[in-house]
Amino acid sequence: MPTIDADCHVIESDHTWDFLDDADQRFRPQPFESDANPGVPYWVIDGKVRPRPFGTLTRGSRSEELSGFSRTSLATRSMEDLGTRLKHMDELGIDTQVLYPTVYLTQISQNPETELALAKSYNRWLAEVWKEGGGRLRWAAVPPLLSMDAVPEQLRFAKEHGACGVFMRGFEGDYLISDPYFYPLYEEASALDLPICVHAGCGNPAFTELTKNEAFPRNKFPVLSAFHSFLYQGTPELFPKLRFGFIEVAAQWIPYMLVDLKRRIERDGGAFSSKPMADGRMFVACQTNDDLGYILSYGVEDNLVIGSDYGHSDTSSELEALRELRTNGNIDPSIIDRILGDNPRRLYGI
Repeated sequence: MPTIDADCHVIESDHTWDFLDDADQRFRPQPFESDANPGVPYWVIDGKVRPRPFGTLTRGSRSEELSGFSRTSLATRSMEDLGTRLKHMDELGIDTQVLYPTVYLTQISQNPETELALAKSYNRWLAEVWKEGGGRLRWAAVPPLLSMDAVPEQLRFAKEHGACGVFMRGFEGDYLISDPYFYPLYEEASALDLPICVHAGCGNPAFTELTKNEAFPRNKFPVLSAFHSFLYQGTPELFPKLRFGFIEVAAQWIPYMLVDLKRRIERDGGAFSSKPMADGRMFVACQTNDDLGYILSYGVEDNLVIGSDYGHSDTSSELEALRELRTNGNIDPSIIDRILGDNPRRLYGI
C-alpha cells in the first residue's frame, strides 16, 4: 500500500502567476520591498501590500530545525526544483504528497475578478506540477468562491489534471461553510468525486484581523467550527457521496467535539450516529503528539490520516511525521497502516 503524506504545501512564487490569461494580466501580484523591512518580500494585490507566503525565507530558527523545515529549500518548497523534491520524498519513504496552498491560507482578494483570475492561474500551475512530477504530487484545487458560477469549470479542470480535493477554509467570507451558498460547489465536487478539504486558515478578513496576533484561533478555530457545523447542520446527509477532510488542526479535539454534538443533537430531538465520522465520511489529519490511543477509543481508526506539513515550520510541521508514526508501539500496526495508506487513499480517491 503506498504511503501518502496527507498535508504538504507549495510556496507560491512569481511563477505561480505566469499562467494568468492575457486579459487578466492587470491582476498579477506585483513584487514589492519595504524600506521599513529590507529583504522581506511582499506582493501588492488589489493595491494592498501583503507579505509573500511564509516559507519564502529561511532564518535558521529553532522551529525550523525542530520541524525539519531547514532540511528543505526554497527551490523544493516553491516547486522550482521538482527533481530534488521527488528525491526527498523517496528519502522520507513517501510515495505521494497532497499539496495545499500557502498564500491562500487567508483570503487573497475581496474582488471577485481578482480572485477568479488568480485561482485559475494557481490551478494551472499545480496542474503543471502534477504532470511534471509524474503524478506523485497530487493537489487540492482552489475554487473562486466569490464567483460561484465559475466554480464547476475550475473543479472539472482540476480533476482532469491531478487534483484530489477542494481547498476551503472554515470561515469563507461572510459564511460558515455549511451555508447553502456553497451547495452548488458541493454538488459539483460530489459529482467529480473530489472531497472538501477544510485546511487550517481563515477566509474571513474580520476574524483574521481580530486574531492577527494569535495564530491558534486564526488558523485552527475555523476548521473546528466547520467540523461541528457540518455534523450539526446535517451537511453530509445532504451530499451522501461527498467526503470531508479536516487538515492541519491535529486530532485531540475529536472526543470533545463528538461528545458535544451528541448532547446537542439529542437535546434537539435528533439521533446521533454511533460512528458519526464514518457515516459522514469525515477524515481528520492527526499528529504524532496526539494521544492516539484515547482518540482511537472513539472508533475513528478508519477516519484518521497524517501529514508532515512539508514546506512549513509551525506547530503542525514535522518532516518525519509519517516515519515517526510507525514507531508508536502503543498503536496496532494495522491501524498505523490504515492511517498512512488506506485512509488517505479513501479520502482523496487516490
